[in-house]
Amino acid sequence: VQLVESGGGLVQPGGSLRLFCAASETIFCFHSMGWYRQAPGKRRGWVAGFRNGDDSTGYADFVKGRFALSTDNAKNTVDLLMNNLEPEDTAVYYCNGLHSDYNECWGQGTQVTVYS
Repeated sequence: VQLVESGGGLVQPGGSLRLFCAASETIFCFHSMGWYRQAPGKRRGWVAGFRNGDDSTGYADFVKGRFALSTDNAKNTVDLLMNNLEPEDTAVYYCNGLHSDYNECWGQGTQVTVYS
């Protein structure tokens, strides 16, 4: 199983970016999928995710109201729309999936840099 991210880049504060995560299998093969991020010198932390079992979506407090997770079942993608970006959002963003066989999958990461 592979997860491939894209969509990172440079943006000014207040700007927007959309990150894309393409799975090599249907997203229904995952118990849950989502996004994590890791800033320089910090631990990787959860940003947003959804669970297939109850079709629920959740967000970390620091992104609520700014980020939105969406899925495209036909394309096997999990997208993260990021609005009103702040310098503190600068990090490498990773797509994550807990497969139905309970193997945890990670993408290679995509860099997001918010600069003023």
